[in-house]
Parts: sequence; C-alpha cells; structure tokens
Amino acid sequence: MQHETSHRSVPTTLAPLRNQVFRSIWISTQISSLGWLVQTVAISWLLVTISASDLMVALVQAASTLPAFFVSILAGAIADNFSRRGVMFAGQCLIALASITLTISVGLGFVHPWLILGLAFLAGCGFALNDPAWHASVGDILAKRDIPAAVTLMSVGYNIIRSIGPALGGVILAFFGPLAAFAFASLSDLAPPIALWRTKWHVRSSPLPRERMTMAIHDGVRFTALSSEIRAAIARATLFGMASISILALLPLVVRDKLVSGPIVYGVLLAGFGTGAFIAGMSNGFLRRTVSQNSLMAFASMACAACCISLALASSVALAAIFMAIGGAGWLITWTGTGVSVQLASPKWVVGRTLSIYYALTYGGLAAGSWIWGAIAQNYSLTLALIGAAGALLLVAAVGIVLPIRPREDLDQESSDFRAPDLALDLKPRSGPIVAKVDYSISETNIDAFLGCMRAKRHAFSRAGARNWTLQRNLQTPSLWTETFRTPTWMDFLRLNHRLTAADKEADEHILALHDGEFPPYTVLSIERTTEATRTRASTIFSRPPR
Repeated sequence: MQHETSHRSVPTTLAPLRNQVFRSIWISTQISSLGWLVQTVAISWLLVTISASDLMVALVQAASTLPAFFVSILAGAIADNFSRRGVMFAGQCLIALASITLTISVGLGFVHPWLILGLAFLAGCGFALNDPAWHASVGDILAKRDIPAAVTLMSVGYNIIRSIGPALGGVILAFFGPLAAFAFASLSDLAPPIALWRTKWHVRSSPLPRERMTMAIHDGVRFTALSSEIRAAIARATLFGMASISILALLPLVVRDKLVSGPIVYGVLLAGFGTGAFIAGMSNGFLRRTVSQNSLMAFASMACAACCISLALASSVALAAIFMAIGGAGWLITWTGTGVSVQLASPKWVVGRTLSIYYALTYGGLAAGSWIWGAIAQNYSLTLALIGAAGALLLVAAVGIVLPIRPREDLDQESSDFRAPDLALDLKPRSGPIVAKVDYSISETNIDAFLGCMRAKRHAFSRAGARNWTLQRNLQTPSLWTETFRTPTWMDFLRLNHRLTAADKEADEHILALHDGEFPPYTVLSIERTTEATRTRASTIFSRPPR
C-alpha cells in the first residue's frame, strides 16, 4: 500500500490531501464534476431550444443516471477483477469522448435530441465504470485511518461543486453561448485521464486468475447479503435517500410557489445547502470523535426533517437558506457515514462490488423518492409532500435503533497468508466439488464458547464462498465435533482461503485454544465422485494442519 503518514494522532478531514496520488485524482475529479454540471445546464437549455417536448428535457437526468443504476454492479465486479486504475482511466475516457463528440457536433451545427441523450448516456456509462473503482481505490492509496476523511472529502467536494456548477453554467450560457459551455466541459473532462496517466499506486495482486463476471457478481451479492454491517448501511442509506431527496426534488416548486421567486433565489438556496455540507464536512472528524456514528446519523436525519418542515412553512428566503444549510449538513453526514461503513466493512477483494451494490440501491432510492414526493405534491399539495417527507425522515432516524451503524475502523481486512496444501492427486482448477472436514475435541465445559466461535467462523467462511457449512457432534463420542463445508471447484477452495482476512481468522485462534485433543485440528480435503462410472471413485486428500 502506498500512503503518506499523517503527523497527527487523529486524522483531520484534509489529511488525505497530503497524499500526492489522492490529491491529484481528487482535484481532477472536482474539475471534471464542475464541467459536467456546466454541460448538464447547457444540454437542458439546448434541448429547450431545439425540442418542443418537456419529456426530452426531463430525460437528460435519466440518461446520465440510469447507467449508474443498471450497470454499477457489473462495474463493481470489473473493478475487483481488473486494474482499478485502468478501469478508472477507461471510464474517464468514455466521459471525455462523449463531451468532445458533443462539442464537435454543436460546433458543426449537427444537433438532434436523441444524439444529445445518447451522448449523455455514454457519459453516464463512464461515470458508472469509474465511480466504484475510484471509491474502492481509496483503500489502496491511503492508510485505513484516513479512509473516513477521504470519503468525507469526496462528498464535500461534490456538494461544493454542485452548488456553484449550475450557476457557472448559466453565466457561460448567457455571455458566451452553448458551444463555449460544451468546450469548457470537454477541457475539464480531460483532467482526470491526465491525472490517472501521470499517477500510479501499488496494489497487492492476487496469485489466482480472474473470476468469471457472473461468478464475481454472485460472490459480491452473497458477501453483501451475509454482512450485517453492510446490509444496515445500505438499508439506512436507501431509506434516507427516499425521504431526503424531497429537499432537492421539491425545491424548485418551493421557490416558485411559496417564495414566489426565480432562479436567483433557487441558486441562493442551493448555495446554502452546499455551505452546510461544507461546514459539516470540515467538522466531520471532530463530530465522529465526540458523538457515535449511529447517533450522529440520527441527528442528521432530524436535521433534514427540520429542513423539510421549514420549506413547507417557508415565507422568508433568509430563513429558508439557513434551514437549507442545516439540511445540507445532515445530507453530507449521512452519506459519509453510510459510505464509510460499507468501505470499512468490505475486504479489498470485494470492496468494488459492495460499493457498487450500495450505489445501485441508493440511486434507486433517490429515484423512487423523487417520484413519490413529486406525485404527492402534484396530486395533493406541496406542503403535504414536505411534511410527509419530514415524518419519513424522523422514522429513518428511529430505524437506527433496529439497524445501528457502527463502523469498525479497527477491523483488520487485509487478506491472511495462505499456502495451498500439498495434494496426492493432480487436480485441475475446475475439479470438484471439494469437501473440507475438520475434527475438534471439545470438553463439556467449553461447548458454549466453542459454539460461539463456530458461529463466527460459519459467518466468515460463508461470506468468503463456503457452501453447505455444517457442524456435527459425534453421538458415540460426544466430545468429537466435525466442521464440514463444500466449494464447487478446487479453484473456489483456493479463492475462499485467499479471501479470508486476519479478522476472519480470529475465530480459528479461539477454537484452537478450546481444542483439547492430543494433536491440533487439521483439515481433510475430499473430492466428491458419483458411483455412475467406475473411474469416478471417491478420493480423499489430507492437508497440513491450519497455520
């Protein structure tokens, strides 16, 4: 791992910027995001002038965000199986290609609504490919202790850019025209590929061949489903997104109908939202040290609920801007908390996939929430929609009691050392199924402690790929216990053991202390064979004692 050591015992929010690689990519990403927002404004305006369809204008956001919803899980599997730097470079090149093509088309006077939407979709595919790889690379570039600050910086940067990007886009459009806006976006989109080309970081490579995409996706979904920390973070983030998106989705209606104002006030309120996010981001390290993450996220949901109520009753721009800042702070704290939880709970072999599943479901929650609150505002009233969203946010705060968020920053997610056992048979990677059995001798007084350790081991091994894990007690010799699990192939058995982290191996150490046999437990490996052909006789392989 390549990182620069912080000189302080507790990292500040800006500590990751001491790392040259992270700093270079982070800055270039902010430049690209600014250009993307300017381009989005220009696309919307261009479509208004060349198309009479309101649907075409509305499809701009859908075209750019749909790939993130549908492609992100595949993109996460790609990020975990290939060079993440290479995946990021490919994604950023797609974005730059789409922007440059759009600029050339507008410059030549060749503009068509479907061409514009198609290029927006291509750029969205680039974002869907880049984002999981970029977020997963944070753990490769930085020390683990700097990951929370890095995730905060990434959220702070985007929220600041989102506050000023549309305004800058409007200025460029007003004074220089759409072509200048597209040219600005094209130039800004060249920054990330250049930064990636000029920077490199060391990543520990796997000695095993790449997984097939279908199996990689299956393993990522299984790990996510079996990880209680990740499930809680995704559920909280999805529910929060469904409820809190009402602030941004309904804000134009609040400005038009309640404040009876126009684009300038809309920009001021968005700036207030971004300012609150910036202040929360800069103080996030202090808040994490003084308040538990679970309580902090509950307060953040309540802050967003207060923002919704203030917008429902809004009569003053100044007051609305203050509460928008409070909502922006709650927005950033929640997304940072859930993102950090997923990142810290994921070993490096699967972090790209867990993050992509997190993004896919949260994007789905944001899209569903936008539709729900918009439908309520249209069919009933804007006030009812905002009050309903506030009530939903209070319920999300209460969900923390059932689904607590407790990031395990001290959890060792580095893969443990594993050496493949010597075999008496010549197995191919696809040979299988493989059956592993381990016998333990446990005294009656240690049974409860042993069962607790085996529950932890079953959980860890199942997440890493073990199938049909069982624990059996010998009826003739009650002190004898047998652990059994299967993998589909020999390669799957090797992958399982390479995936197990040092934290996963802790249960083995406790079990070894409880074992009172004459010899330490050792793993017996067998390959299953049917009796349908004489050549498929059952074979058994003995491995070395676990290290």
